[in-house]
Amino acid sequence: MSTATARSAPPVVLLFPGQGAQHPRMAAGLYRHEPVFTAWMDRAFELFGADGSWLRAEWLAPEPSPMYHDVSVAQPLLYAVNHALGRMVLDWGVRPVALLGHSVGEMAAATLAGVLELADGIGLMTDRVAEFAATPPGGMLAVSASVEEVADVLRAGVHLAAVNAPRQLLLAGEREPLDRAARALTEREVVCRDVFARQAFHSPVVEQAVAATLPGWRAVRLREPRLKLYSAYTQGVLSAETARDPVFWARQAAETVYFAPTLTALLAEHGDCVLVEAGPGTSLSVLGRRQPSVVRGGGRVLPVLPNRHRGDQADQDATAAARRELLALSSPIPTA
Repeated sequence: MSTATARSAPPVVLLFPGQGAQHPRMAAGLYRHEPVFTAWMDRAFELFGADGSWLRAEWLAPEPSPMYHDVSVAQPLLYAVNHALGRMVLDWGVRPVALLGHSVGEMAAATLAGVLELADGIGLMTDRVAEFAATPPGGMLAVSASVEEVADVLRAGVHLAAVNAPRQLLLAGEREPLDRAARALTEREVVCRDVFARQAFHSPVVEQAVAATLPGWRAVRLREPRLKLYSAYTQGVLSAETARDPVFWARQAAETVYFAPTLTALLAEHGDCVLVEAGPGTSLSVLGRRQPSVVRGGGRVLPVLPNRHRGDQADQDATAAARRELLALSSPIPTA
């Protein structure tokens, strides 16, 4: 006769990626297969109003249009997909100890934490698209180097957009100075590549657009988080006061994302965690595996999707495997 002994489930952290993580048909294999995910995606497209049908078409198209990586498509779809995947994981019974998002992923995390309603988030996203689409042509550059090693190119229109790991950065700027920086870095054998972005997010280039979106943020009700929410801008737990500050939220698009130090602080507080990437791709899972505590064998990293769309069945298999593993971690241990 066997019995089962209870065991404490490891703490779970939900991670949500941002600009650059989008790819054609991201998570589309779950649409009309996972009921919770489908319901929230349909709700998002409904809230997008007249833009909803073409955004859905862009998302489900087998081949992306030339506009797919523009703010007008990438940002709304990332917000909607991140949010719907988060709802799906929460519906599995997962009770995360914390949420952490990267760039627009923080807005999705805030929605799941109750800081703002999805309808308000969709409205703000629509405002953002209109303003940011008119910013000067620019982009973002992923660089395998430390901040110190790129200090000399962080001038003349090139800015530090994100610190994703000690030697993994994002730079942003208008197209010409960014291309100039890329050539200079390549000449000294620093690995760099363009990110899928047509705007210079997280840089002063978008300051005017940020100012234009502030009235929208001031018009919505912002609340204290119901779930613990870490911010990659404050590099710690988001306080109730900051969560209710519209200026804080509006300015995010022009501020540096400090993802690596924020995740380090989160793991220092919560110990060995299961880092669940509830978003398209595996970019944050890769960063999570580079965390010193994870490298030492503390905790684990669990993406809910493949690194890119490999067919609907691959999406479904990855999600089913993630669900099984998460449920197994909290199940009783059979004993003889």
